[in-house]
Amino acid sequence: MNQQIFFLQRFMKSPKNVGSVAPSSRFLAKKMVKQVDWDNIKAVAELGAGTGPITRYIQSNVNRDAKVFLFEMDHVMRKKLRLNYPEFSSHANATQLVSTINQKNITNLDCIFSGLPFFNFERELRDTLVDQIVRGLKPGGMFIAFQYSLQMKKQLSEHFIIEDIKFVPLNVPPAFVYVCRKK
Repeated sequence: MNQQIFFLQRFMKSPKNVGSVAPSSRFLAKKMVKQVDWDNIKAVAELGAGTGPITRYIQSNVNRDAKVFLFEMDHVMRKKLRLNYPEFSSHANATQLVSTINQKNITNLDCIFSGLPFFNFERELRDTLVDQIVRGLKPGGMFIAFQYSLQMKKQLSEHFIIEDIKFVPLNVPPAFVYVCRKK
């Protein structure tokens, strides 16, 4: 309950960046994370990690030797992520994804998860983020994102093969999970 109150407070402070009144449900987090063949993951990123509901499932599935990058703009949430997941690398700005992973000697990621509220952002920021995701993923790499609408389908289909869109009604608000693979 404290996590939900905290999340609501952060939403009230910055609704365009936080994007929801509640953290992702375990149903949504599980649906996203189970799409990945974790035995073959060496480097993964989560954009918009928030309070860590998806991060928790990444942690329980990822190989110990894999590199995990968390991106969260909200400084208070990022501080909590660093405390709860000290083995992961936490960063503020997903628009710097490629340079961030390159600084850690990672050329490409196997998978990127996203909880970013893309349609809350101006078109230029949305385009920059999608460009960073495309450039950051290896060929055939997976991009798994949740959104509260299907508005991103057209833009994502320009860069990815959308393998599936799953509806998760047990989330507040209900969400769509895009399961994509880089062309």
